[in-house]
Amino acid sequence: MNFSHLITNYQEAVAMILFCIGFSNLLLQKNLIKKIIGLNIMDTAVYLFLALKGYIQGLKAPIVVNGVQSVKAYINPIPSGLVLTGIVVSVSVTALMLSLTIRLYLRYHTLDIDEITTRLEKEGL
Repeated sequence: MNFSHLITNYQEAVAMILFCIGFSNLLLQKNLIKKIIGLNIMDTAVYLFLALKGYIQGLKAPIVVNGVQSVKAYINPIPSGLVLTGIVVSVSVTALMLSLTIRLYLRYHTLDIDEITTRLEKEGL
């Protein structure tokens, strides 16, 4: 087995491992707060991967300095913009999920998703 690609692209492998950790946490945990943490780990892994794909060794951020206006001297700013936009969206989604979790806790006095589902079925909703 040839591990040379894994060694040269270890950052991408770390991003994939983080995504798998977050995804397994999202699937296997019963606690709503732990599920939210798993989703945030997945988000972070995606942002890390996008940032790594947008970075090119030896090139600079797209800010014109010293009169250099050649496109080949700068990295593509779109992945960075996507990462920043994604971070803003994930913070808002996390805030919404946490507020809904607080409302569920105040109503059912538990954060266990199975217990909440059982109580919802008993209420007939």
